[in-house]
Amino acid sequence: MSILGRFLNPLNNPQGFDPARSISNFSSKVVIVTGGNAGVGKESVLQFAKHHPKKLYLCARSQEKFDAAVADIRTSVPDARIQFLQLDLASLASVAAAAQKIIAENDRLDILMNNAGIMCAPHGVTAEGYEVHFGTNHMGHALLTRLLLPLLAKTSELPDADVRIVNVSSVGHSLASKGIPFDSLKNANESKHSLQLYGVSKLANILHAKQVAKLYPGILTTSAHPGRTETNLASDYKEAGSWTAKFFGLSDRLVRPLTAREGALCQLWSALWPRDEIENGGFFSPVGQPGGGSAKSNDMKLADDLWKWQEIEFKTLGYI
Repeated sequence: MSILGRFLNPLNNPQGFDPARSISNFSSKVVIVTGGNAGVGKESVLQFAKHHPKKLYLCARSQEKFDAAVADIRTSVPDARIQFLQLDLASLASVAAAAQKIIAENDRLDILMNNAGIMCAPHGVTAEGYEVHFGTNHMGHALLTRLLLPLLAKTSELPDADVRIVNVSSVGHSLASKGIPFDSLKNANESKHSLQLYGVSKLANILHAKQVAKLYPGILTTSAHPGRTETNLASDYKEAGSWTAKFFGLSDRLVRPLTAREGALCQLWSALWPRDEIENGGFFSPVGQPGGGSAKSNDMKLADDLWKWQEIEFKTLGYI
């Protein structure tokens, strides 16, 4: 990594976290990774697969994406046992169907890694009319978590249970300096830059983790920033060729993005490091460093307001 990269995109690992050494006694675990077909999500699935959990679900929007990801993973882990879970986070109906499948097939759930996301996508709305970043990055994951919480809570009561939820967020949450604009979450917000909209969704991820930790203290719930990582997350944005995209392209040449393996370390740390050394509800940067976060990300009233707002939405739509 360049000298600039050490300051602007740091990867600090003072605890020496290595997923190869930190995964043990995994044979009874049931694990879900959303967005597991690419980038840090696929790397997370790969690391979990090496230790043969009871069930490992890779969530993807299509069988084709799943098949391609699993074929790649099996070049490193030939005997990887991975199951397909069809999931389109931009459709709450798809989310509900995925949750029902998990509940029908399992009597426990140990790790839910809410990894999938979009960044700088074209302006638009999800199937239910939410701004596309907020709907995909937050509402989809929030409903999935909400529907699976009874199973997660039940698992947390088992002997030697260690149940965790990890929301993959970003330091980009600081772009949402005014918090969550509840009155404008259900339109495309074309007057706002897509980075601002992304920031709101990432702020929601952090607040959601804090609220779940408060309501369900038996479940270790955290949010993690992967660092600036070389993935296809902002592919639409780069292809648009705007001046902002060119700026980020220049930045990436000066400050080397992390690899997918490096970028997955913080969320894997959140899922695997000894739980008594992790703050429930905490936000962490690579690797396992307290992220601090913006003032809005530490506003528990805002976290409570967001939870109440989404509960009303889910009830109105008939999902809870």
